[in-house]
Amino acid sequence: MGRGAGTKTHRIAAAMKTRADLSDGTDDQISVLVPIRSFDAAKSRLSTVLDEVGRRTLARSMATAVVAAAGELPVFVVTDDDEVARWAEQSGAAVVAPAIRGLNESVQAALAVRREAGDTRVIVAHADLPLATDLALVTGPGVAIAPDRRSDGSNVLSVPTDAGFRFNYGPGSYEAHRREAARCRLPVTVVHDPGLSLDVDHPEDLAELHARTVES
Repeated sequence: MGRGAGTKTHRIAAAMKTRADLSDGTDDQISVLVPIRSFDAAKSRLSTVLDEVGRRTLARSMATAVVAAAGELPVFVVTDDDEVARWAEQSGAAVVAPAIRGLNESVQAALAVRREAGDTRVIVAHADLPLATDLALVTGPGVAIAPDRRSDGSNVLSVPTDAGFRFNYGPGSYEAHRREAARCRLPVTVVHDPGLSLDVDHPEDLAELHARTVES
């Protein structure tokens, strides 16, 4: 079954029962969180190479790829934006509306919602990963991180919901999240995957995307 609007009820129900075996032999109930503030002001750093329509189109296309890369895992788009919420539902995802500002605060609130719903682990994936194909690769016995190609950001982050882990997105989040894992006494698995390492924020990232697309 695809990820169209007709799958919404199925996917919400699946959030309560989807399980995946991790490398340490445990059986976790996992969901995927994709935070998206809005499509309106998306990717302003690309304004020198793309107009507003182009940036909106790119943002929606990349977000669609990320949702598809969740595979059979239930997806929850974290947003308070009505347009994004409609897009999420049309894409077969559910919505968590945190009613709070800030990326870290929004994701923290969404994790709490999923923990209360019974999830034991969440995979947080940025919405600007156009080459993502399999978010489930980011797994491990504690915290798992797929860093960006500069080893600066945390493009995909998998954490247990009951560890008291605090998100610290922003510049240097890869090392910040490694330190947070150490604070929580959780082992760290680093996943280097070409499809998950490219996030498109700057014109040079867009050029890299075009180069990889031509190569493939």
